[in-house]
Amino acid sequence: MPRPKTKNELITLSQQNFEKLFSMINSLDETEKQTTFSFEGRDRNIRDVLVHLYEWHQLLCKFIQANLMDKYRPFLPEPYNWKTYPKMNIEFWQKHQSTPLEKAIADFQESHTKIMALITQFNDENLFTKKYYSWTGSTSLGSYIISSTSSHYEWALKIIKKQIKSLKNLSTI
Repeated sequence: MPRPKTKNELITLSQQNFEKLFSMINSLDETEKQTTFSFEGRDRNIRDVLVHLYEWHQLLCKFIQANLMDKYRPFLPEPYNWKTYPKMNIEFWQKHQSTPLEKAIADFQESHTKIMALITQFNDENLFTKKYYSWTGSTSLGSYIISSTSSHYEWALKIIKKQIKSLKNLSTI
């Protein structure tokens, strides 16, 4: 499905990608779910991927809720900006190194549900009109939501698919 342009498309694609993600995760046995990825990258296992998504959901919720209450808050917390946010992602990774996979799953599922409920409060106009809200800068609120949901889930799907392929290759050796 192409990038969402309506509220319904955003909800549908986000939910579809969420379900695909868990279908993929649930296709693994418990040992495979805990296995360290066989390739390089910041995220070393499924837990790392899920807590990354969870933390970006938190950024989105705080951004929307504060700004709707006229308490300006940038999307990225101080001291980060769009050039330095990879450092923030590393801090998220470090923060969750002792988080069990089960908690990562539960937290991500709960935050996804909250984001989906949050989306329902908006209509196509206030989601997809650029600059509808002054606090979204030159873009739309929908762009922020897409980046934290449907497109971010696509990123996670690629990483987990790569791990599944790697596990299959190892089992055929």
